[in-house]
Amino acid sequence: MLVAAAVAVLAALLLSPFVLEEISGSKGVDWNRLSQVGAAYGFTSAIVSALALAGVAASLVVQNRQARAEQVQGIRSYYLELVRLELDDMALYQPVWGATDIADPYERKRHVYADLMMNYAWMGFEIGTIREPLLRDMLAGMFSGDAGRHYWSRAQISWTAGSSGSRVGRRFLAIVDEEHARATAAGPPTPSTVAPRPPDVPGAGAAPAWRTAAGALIGLGAGLALGSLLRNRR
Repeated sequence: MLVAAAVAVLAALLLSPFVLEEISGSKGVDWNRLSQVGAAYGFTSAIVSALALAGVAASLVVQNRQARAEQVQGIRSYYLELVRLELDDMALYQPVWGATDIADPYERKRHVYADLMMNYAWMGFEIGTIREPLLRDMLAGMFSGDAGRHYWSRAQISWTAGSSGSRVGRRFLAIVDEEHARATAAGPPTPSTVAPRPPDVPGAGAAPAWRTAAGALIGLGAGLALGSLLRNRR
């Protein structure tokens, strides 16, 4: 199809003078004059061609950015899956990431969860779904407690190394540092405590276990007695 289209365009170009001569209705056409008239539109044609070329270049840039964004999104999704596996069984998977100075298992889980929250904030800020006011509000709440402050004190170096290569990344890091400094200057953090799990309380209509078992035994005995009585009558 491409070869046929190229041949058709070439044939049209070669036959165009004869077609124009037939359309003009006369054989004595001044081609020099016609060429001068056509040259007058050369500047306009150049502008149109430049705009078309700029449009093609812009579309290529957009496609390249979309492909890059899809690759980054795929890597981040894979990373989130790894973190979810780690949260499901910290004792099994956490040593793969290396030794840690966090002894408390609850604090280790908070650290991993804080990392997920920070990645969520970073991705939203990068693509524009999380604006700066919302980002600052999220960080203010996160850094009001000791879990968030401890996380940033441990992860700041790695975040700086991984996100400072772009203008958006540097702006994100600056906002995080500002909110962390503001929370630190405001006073001591709120301590993280684990509330004890409440005991299982039976519902209002639920019977104790021994009553359920006794009722089942009585029902079974009554059924056996009734069956024996019916067999004797037969």
